[in-house]
Amino acid sequence: MPVKPTYPGVYIDEVKSAVRTITGVPTAIAAFVGYAPRGPVDRPVHITSWAHYETVFGGLHQDSPLSYAVYQFYMNGGSEAEIVRLAGEAASVTLPIGRTPRAAGGSPAAPAGESTPGSSAEPGDGAAETPRPTRSRRRPGLLAASPGSWALKLRTRVDYDTGEVTKSRDSDRKLFNLTVRDTGTGVEEKYLNVSIESDSPRSLTHVLATSRLVKVDPDHPVVELPDENDKPETAGTDPFADESRGTGGSLECFTVPVQDGTPVDVMPELSSYGRTEDKTGLYQLLKTDIFNVLCLPGCHDHLGKPHDVRAVHDMAVELCVARRAILLVDPPEEWIPSPAGPPLSIDVVAKGPDGTPSLPSGASTKNAALYFPRIIAPDPLRQGTARAFPPCGVMAGVLARTDVQRGVWKAAAGTDASLNGVSDLEVPLTDLENGRLNPLGINCLRRLPAVGPVAWGARTMRGADRLADEWKYLPVRRLALFVEESLFRGTQWVVFEPNDEPLWVSIRLNVGAFMNSLFRAGAFQGRTPQEAYLVKCDRENNPQNDIDRGIVNVQVGFAPLKPAEFVIIHIQQLAGQIQV
Repeated sequence: MPVKPTYPGVYIDEVKSAVRTITGVPTAIAAFVGYAPRGPVDRPVHITSWAHYETVFGGLHQDSPLSYAVYQFYMNGGSEAEIVRLAGEAASVTLPIGRTPRAAGGSPAAPAGESTPGSSAEPGDGAAETPRPTRSRRRPGLLAASPGSWALKLRTRVDYDTGEVTKSRDSDRKLFNLTVRDTGTGVEEKYLNVSIESDSPRSLTHVLATSRLVKVDPDHPVVELPDENDKPETAGTDPFADESRGTGGSLECFTVPVQDGTPVDVMPELSSYGRTEDKTGLYQLLKTDIFNVLCLPGCHDHLGKPHDVRAVHDMAVELCVARRAILLVDPPEEWIPSPAGPPLSIDVVAKGPDGTPSLPSGASTKNAALYFPRIIAPDPLRQGTARAFPPCGVMAGVLARTDVQRGVWKAAAGTDASLNGVSDLEVPLTDLENGRLNPLGINCLRRLPAVGPVAWGARTMRGADRLADEWKYLPVRRLALFVEESLFRGTQWVVFEPNDEPLWVSIRLNVGAFMNSLFRAGAFQGRTPQEAYLVKCDRENNPQNDIDRGIVNVQVGFAPLKPAEFVIIHIQQLAGQIQV
């Protein structure tokens, strides 16, 4: 508040500065939506490395194109990613306590390490004999942390080596130790001095709040304890049954249908991609702070029907428009030529939106880019055997690498945009074929001599020459989204400020400083700031009528750099020896 002078002397008054620095937002956070064998399904998970993905989602899986896309993303220079795991509806069926999961035909299917009641499995057959019924009916009520057949390999053990004074009766015991092990990966979690009292800070609900393996069953929140002397009759393959203390038994877990006696996970369906009002599936990304690139690896494989794929792509591209992100679209499988046909059915590829119903179309595709063909890369799960993968994961990594090295305004294409970890391309393209696809807004992946596989296109799906769209080029669109998001976040302080000339001056100062920093970094055309960008906020574009309605108008313009797609070198023989 202003200084109120009361005595002769010097007064100090700290005046609030008008400088509010606008910081650029991240540009290379990739979002991946697809099937994974394990991991949370109710929220997006932010990861920062491939090791982080392995810990949460289980690493590479032969039925998960998502896992390979994330692996290739980090191989090509990616840093941060948001992962949304999709699971089929049948994968969320729960197993009642004390019973075994049943197959689709009604026959019981025991979790790994157990056999069903009355079975004749021997310990040597890889399945444990049925544990002897315990004298107590008490057991912790647990669920697996996420759906999937991985949960069938969970085991628990309870022991009483706690800090509690020994009780004369088992019914007086209040503390126990709980050990949970995933026998598939060897991950083990141990919780000491767990209380059976629900209001205790050491209750099972509290201590399992951060567990990656199990959670408390909401239908059985009251925890009671088994008898200390109750143990399985034989050890079998259960790693916990070898202990002298504790019980080695099954726990309630998510299960899945069984085919030929083997538990299988259900692949995502159209409904798995969710609805916006529920914030499920694809729309879990609404819970994230920011993402810049969206990938749907395996969308064509899981859905199959072109109209289902088109529906998902339409939802995804609208989400990208709302969140100022770019959708990387994978090419449909029908674009791949048959062995008996010509090397490349260019007519099939060149039909456009009317002939390719699985691709999105319309004005929203200014926020989408299509790369063709699919890549050929070695599969670590098949001893390095090469096979085809969708290119979205590789290209997301190339975009991230280019942003770090050159900036978001640089096209992620050319000899510097190498595709790391890619041995070949599914369809080798010639210059003539590339020349027919590029004017259609299809970015080609090429294999060049002495360079290897590279990205050789930088257009959005509105990049067809006949459309003459202002968002023809991908780097121009990404730069605009970067500026929009940065200014959107950096001008929140303007809301509810007095709408007059002092505010307009402050807006011009801060927005102008941000745009000037981009100009000096080489993001715009022009030799001077006046030629490169414009920031206008004054009485001319803020009439009294807008002020009365509580509106402040800020006009920001910039001259973007366009990629040099076609380099034309004019060569002429000089006739310097001839006198004219």
